[in-house]
Amino acid sequence: MATLKTRPTKQSVTAFLAAIPDAERRADCRKVLAMMKRSTGARPRMWGTSIVGFGAYHYKYASGREGDWPLTGFSPRKQNLTLYIMAGFSRYGTLMRRLGKHKTGSSCLYLKRLADVDPVVLEKLIVESVAHMRRKG
Repeated sequence: MATLKTRPTKQSVTAFLAAIPDAERRADCRKVLAMMKRSTGARPRMWGTSIVGFGAYHYKYASGREGDWPLTGFSPRKQNLTLYIMAGFSRYGTLMRRLGKHKTGSSCLYLKRLADVDPVVLEKLIVESVAHMRRKG
């Protein structure tokens, strides 16, 4: 079975964020970093080369594939600031309607800019998702 490439590394989160070329994206990432620190009580770690993750949980699929992944995290991708909301979005309809301009994948929240969303709603979404993942355990 293939080894998962996205694992915790010793790469510096501070250096990674400082190297983001776009000033607005860099500032957005620092704000999300602070939100996720408050929401998880965990210190940030680099997962692979481009994901800032907080905490971890272990998953195992019926196929036998298993691994570890952050409880929540983010990545400053070229097109979007991607936030990993591991609980998904189906249980958060009210929050999602109040969030602001965004797109989603199964567990990915895509934002063009942090200014496009309500930061209070975003932090509540992160808090609730992390709590769900911790209960799921």
